[in-house]
Amino acid sequence: MTDLKKQKNNNSFNNKFVNILSKFKAGIGLIALVIVLSFASDYFLTFNNILNILRQVSIIGIVAYGMTFVILSGGIDLSVGSVLALSSAITAGVMSSTHSFALAVLAGLATGALMGTFTGFLVSKAKMPAFIVTLAMMSIGRGLTLIYTGGRPISEGFTDLFNYIGGGYVGPIPFPVILLLALLGIGYLVLNNTPYGRYVYALGGNEDATRLSGINTDKIKMTVFTISGIMAAVSGIVLASRLGSAQPQAGTGYELDAIATVVLGGTSLAGGQGGIIGTLMGALIIGVLNNGMTLLGVSSFFQQVVKGLVILLAVYIDRRTRETI
Repeated sequence: MTDLKKQKNNNSFNNKFVNILSKFKAGIGLIALVIVLSFASDYFLTFNNILNILRQVSIIGIVAYGMTFVILSGGIDLSVGSVLALSSAITAGVMSSTHSFALAVLAGLATGALMGTFTGFLVSKAKMPAFIVTLAMMSIGRGLTLIYTGGRPISEGFTDLFNYIGGGYVGPIPFPVILLLALLGIGYLVLNNTPYGRYVYALGGNEDATRLSGINTDKIKMTVFTISGIMAAVSGIVLASRLGSAQPQAGTGYELDAIATVVLGGTSLAGGQGGIIGTLMGALIIGVLNNGMTLLGVSSFFQQVVKGLVILLAVYIDRRTRETI
C-alpha cells in the first residue's frame, strides 16, 4: 500500500510538472534563449538592442494577435500578408491625396475589416474551407494591391503624425512597442474576460457542441476573421509609417511567420487551446533568435533553417506534452 501511495504521489507530481511545462513552455524557452545569447554576445543584453528587438517584432506580433483568434477558433488565415499590403497601400494613397491622417487610417482599417469580414462570410455562410478561402484571398489581396499602386511604392504626402506611428517614441520606448503591448492587453481581456472569448475557445474545442448549446458559431467565425483583418491593417499602417512608404510587396511571407509565432506561443493548430500572451512570447522567441544569430554573424540563409527547426521542435514538444496530459 505504501509503494502504491508513493507511485500515485509521483504520478501526481509528474502530471503537475507536465502541466506547468505545457502552460509556460514558451516563456521558459524564451528565458533559456536569452540566457544563452547573453553569454554568446556582449551586445545582446543591452537596452538599445532589447528595444530594437521589440521594435522588430511589433509588426509581426500584431498580425499574430489576429491570427491567434482565428487559430483558437479552429481556423487558419493565409491572407494576412496580402491584407497588410492592401491596407497599407490604401492608407498611403488616401494620405497622399487628402493629407488627412484620420481619414487615411480609417480607410486602411476599414479595408482590413472588409477583407476579413468577406473571408469570414465565405467560411461561415458558404461553408468553404478556411485554408482554400484564405489562399484565394491571399492572391486577390496581392493583386488588388498591385492594381491600386500600379506596382510602385507610395511615399508622398505623409503627415508628421502618421510618421510618428512607426518612428515615434513615448519616452525611450518606440511607439510601435507601446501599440504592441496595448493590443496585447485588449486581446487578453477579450479572450479571457468576455463571453465572446469563451465562445472562441469553445468553437475551437468542439464546434458541434458549441452550436448545439445555442451559440451562433457562424457569427463567431466571421468576427475572428474580421479581427484578423483589422490586426493585419494595423500592422500595415505601422510598417508604411516606419518605412516612409507603402510597398506593393509588403507583407510577403507574413502569413507563415504569423502562424509560426502563434504555434511557438503554444496555441494548438487544432483550436481551443492557447492564448495571446503565448503569441507574444512566440514573437519574442523568433525576434530574439533572429537578432542573436545576426549578432553572431550567422548567415541569413542558415537562419531560415534554424528558425524552421525551432518551429518543428516547438510543435513536437507541444504534441508530446498534450499526449502526456
